[in-house]
Amino acid sequence: MTPQESLLALNLLPGLGPVRIRRLIKRFDDPAGILSAREDRLIAVEGIGPKAARIIANWEDHVDLQGELSSIRDRGLSLLTSESPAWPRAFEHLPDAPLLLYVWGHVEERDGHALAVVGSRKATHYGRDCTRRFSFQLAHAGFTIISGLARGIDTAAHEGALAAEGRTIAVLGSGLGQLYPPENMTLAERIADGHGAVVSEFPIETRPSTKTFPQRNRIVAGWCEGLLVVECPARSGAIITANLAGEYGKQVFAIPGAIDRPSSEGCNELIRAGAILVTDGSQILEDLSQLPPEARSPAPLHDHAPLPRNHPSLSEDESAVYAQLRDDQLSMDQLIEASGLPPSTVAASLLRLEMKNLSRQLPGPYFVRSA
Repeated sequence: MTPQESLLALNLLPGLGPVRIRRLIKRFDDPAGILSAREDRLIAVEGIGPKAARIIANWEDHVDLQGELSSIRDRGLSLLTSESPAWPRAFEHLPDAPLLLYVWGHVEERDGHALAVVGSRKATHYGRDCTRRFSFQLAHAGFTIISGLARGIDTAAHEGALAAEGRTIAVLGSGLGQLYPPENMTLAERIADGHGAVVSEFPIETRPSTKTFPQRNRIVAGWCEGLLVVECPARSGAIITANLAGEYGKQVFAIPGAIDRPSSEGCNELIRAGAILVTDGSQILEDLSQLPPEARSPAPLHDHAPLPRNHPSLSEDESAVYAQLRDDQLSMDQLIEASGLPPSTVAASLLRLEMKNLSRQLPGPYFVRSA
């Protein structure tokens, strides 16, 4: 059994967790040594009682290692561990860092330069618009956007990064075989297809639960250099993730919202408690460490006057979508039908046009021409 397979077997064992497994590795030097240890030696390790020792000593009764390895191969997944060059170095300082990550797609060393974006699942038009703009700007500048693939703000964060042709990592609160929410499968496929990765520390068939989401949040908070909260109520998972990021020594940013909206209470309270108020992605770039030149996009994103329709910076897809826009609002379905392009292409083109001040999204969502 390889060291990676031994680590996978330990990760599959119920009820142990990365903190106790790391204590065991420290005592027995390597994962294989843990799996072959006697119960009396296991019990001598802090936090390992008789029940846990019995499970570890009889691990083959509790784990279908070959079945999990077969599922990894059949699904085209890979495993990322601390031995990989792409393992996020920020995890080295986390006491509860994951032991390994299942990866759909590819994690690269440059993904260590990351900004996490979190917020409400029940996002408003304002929240989604802000998220796409900030994620576009930061991904364009070379940061990998980390989020949780959830509905609302998470979805908008990944979409913004994809529209900028940047990188994004989706951290799941379930196994990769139980992707949640299921309607984001197409988005997950786009991310894994050359734009980043969908990752999870959970065994492949783990279902999402009230326990798995908080565990997921610590990975989001621990991976990033800074964390942006866009929109959330006072009590939410986004606030918990922001607090974790603060405990990990990460910079926390928040976008302010209207004082009479419950959806803005969380961000406004974070700002009051010391989070950095931001109104543009450039402010985050100024506060975080500058990326090395090779990690930046070829051309920085600047504010500029609206571009003419035949401007050379418009791609073929952008030009096709722009040609369908009118002063009167059109729905996404209307634009898809009129342009003849796939939905994902139309969505990405619309966001890039919006960043160039050529289109504007209205609630609905509907779209109009800006120039």
